[in-house]
Amino acid sequence: MKIVGRNNEKDGLMQCLLSKRPEFVVVYGRRRVGKTYLIREFFNRSFSFYATGLTSEKTKGQLRGFTASLNEYGHEEKSIPRDWFEAFSRLKELLESDYVYREPINNKRVVFLDELPWLDTAKSDFKSALDYFWNSWASAQEDLVLIVCGSATSWIISNLLTDKKGFHNRVTRRIHLAPFSLAECEQLFALNDMVMTRKQMIESYMILGGIPHYMCLYDSRLSLTQNINELCFKEHGQLANEYHNLFYSLYDKPEKHLAILDALAAHRVGLTRAELSKVKEIGGGSVLTKDLLELEECGFIRKYINCTKGEGELFYQLIDPFVLFYIGFIKNKKLDSWNEYINTPGYNAWRGNAFEIVCINHIEQIKSALGIRGIETHEFAWRSTEPGGGAQIDLVIKRKDGVSNLCEMKFTNEEYSIDEDEHRKIENRLSRFQTMTETKDVIHVTLICGNGYKRSKYSEIVQNVIVGDDLFT
Repeated sequence: MKIVGRNNEKDGLMQCLLSKRPEFVVVYGRRRVGKTYLIREFFNRSFSFYATGLTSEKTKGQLRGFTASLNEYGHEEKSIPRDWFEAFSRLKELLESDYVYREPINNKRVVFLDELPWLDTAKSDFKSALDYFWNSWASAQEDLVLIVCGSATSWIISNLLTDKKGFHNRVTRRIHLAPFSLAECEQLFALNDMVMTRKQMIESYMILGGIPHYMCLYDSRLSLTQNINELCFKEHGQLANEYHNLFYSLYDKPEKHLAILDALAAHRVGLTRAELSKVKEIGGGSVLTKDLLELEECGFIRKYINCTKGEGELFYQLIDPFVLFYIGFIKNKKLDSWNEYINTPGYNAWRGNAFEIVCINHIEQIKSALGIRGIETHEFAWRSTEPGGGAQIDLVIKRKDGVSNLCEMKFTNEEYSIDEDEHRKIENRLSRFQTMTETKDVIHVTLICGNGYKRSKYSEIVQNVIVGDDLFT
């Protein structure tokens, strides 16, 4: 099978094969983003050893599954190990045997432990045994690549990436698998014979994000609207319960994570930590710190500093399209059909926010279209703190070359054109931004139009125009 995109990740895996040291690789990311698929296909499903954790199994069941994998790869002992120390001892025996498979590029032994967090059942000694296996033997094997993977991000972060004990500084490479970009989505649609215009691909991204598994559920015989109805709004649609399954697979106790996302979904430019902590269902303290980190690591939210006055507050902002779509339309069964909502005022409000999220997830493409890819930038949203408020800018790109791009993002049915009312609004936002931030930057008003742009007599206020096609570079 062809691996769509993932060029940086594939290069990282290749570097592990070419290195002259033992490699401990952690691959993580949200459910359905393609972690297992990437590893399996990159190595052509050929490993020195492969095993996967089993959902909802206790320690004995996990050890039984691990033993079956050992037998499949040639280890002859069929009894269930007493504990994980014995299980890893058998794995060491297998890897030291003469018949163990070695990859052809550099003669390495590649071990892949999938869904690792599921192996660490309650009161098991799994983590201690893995720690002992790596530190006592594997870390001295220059021809060994150990790859571990899992969707339970809270476990991965706390036990491997930020652990201060056995695994501290043991991980040699971490690969965070992010959702696809629009360009990668386009490649996947072509591979699956799914015919869409680029406008429809952007709309798809606004609903499901760049999650490969979700897009592979599309039926090529149906329109985008029909597919969304079938997947999300039918009682037994394949994505009807995905939101619940997603967060309960990622986190042991996701209730506070979900409350954070609910709060952020209602505030386009984000909330500060102090504002979030005031929500009864969220609270504060170290738990909030941990939950925010976990949501950020999975790409559901981003943090940014409004740095227009030298020092600014830290904001957290929802940047996941599927989360916004679910909270807006599927949660509490607000709709029976996607068709009935299209082109209503509520739909248009959602569409504006969702397209902003698409743009935030394609900052590099926007910078490329502006010709500033090599310039250091900081991206943030801005809102007026004046009494009465009224002015906010959903994306500011502050550049090291003394220019700030104030981005206006528009997704319309037809080509977007500035009218008199919008011209007045842009002037107001521009004036307030300059006055309140006291910025010395040159300001460039930048339009990002998902469905094209048509000039009008008010176009002189705009310095840069980016269209939907530019987001596919």
